[in-house]
Amino acid sequence: MNNGLIKSLPINERPRERLMQYGPGCLSDSQMLSIIISSGNFSNGSDAIKISIDLLNKFSDLKGIDLASISELCSVNGIGFAKATRIKAAIELGKRFIASSNGNIKKFRSCEDIAGYYIPIMDNLKKEQFRTVLLDSKNKFLKEEMISEGSLNMSVVHPREVYVGAIRESATSIIFIHNHPSGDTTPSEEDIRITERLVRAGNIIGIKALDHIIIGGGSFFSFSDRGLI
Repeated sequence: MNNGLIKSLPINERPRERLMQYGPGCLSDSQMLSIIISSGNFSNGSDAIKISIDLLNKFSDLKGIDLASISELCSVNGIGFAKATRIKAAIELGKRFIASSNGNIKKFRSCEDIAGYYIPIMDNLKKEQFRTVLLDSKNKFLKEEMISEGSLNMSVVHPREVYVGAIRESATSIIFIHNHPSGDTTPSEEDIRITERLVRAGNIIGIKALDHIIIGGGSFFSFSDRGLI
């Protein structure tokens, strides 16, 4: 393993040593990335710091790296499948930590609680996903279900598919959540029609639809807040 650049640095400037001595908050993005990828053999004498800088230059920032596919990450010299998957895993762990810190998975009290939990998870997805959150009579979390992935339409997001899990879990209420990869959270006409159809179906079977949250661009749109539910 060629760690030339890292070994040439003073010990207190090496990423791992800096993290141990000062904590992770003192490290730059490239230094943090270099810790994640600093194992295995680097081609052409590249080292972890240089590869990290190359990654950030190619994809602009950490969000760009998150959006990149495994094959796109592997196009950077020194990044192979193993390193690319480690980077993806590290970013996903960070998202899940933020979600569990921001959102109250035990009880959702507002649309801000819901958005705070799901924005880190769903904001950067490349495909639309439609999920449901099932709640009991005290708005406590029972279960989350993935209903569909891809472009939403009434045939895909069918009341039967949406409510079968809610009935099975004896849910009292339900929240619909989906993302707009474009970043624009404005509901489409199809979004509105789907929501109206699902709300009517829920009223018939006695499961109240509390909200439909659309996530995108680090923000969210709440049907309930806008008086659409």
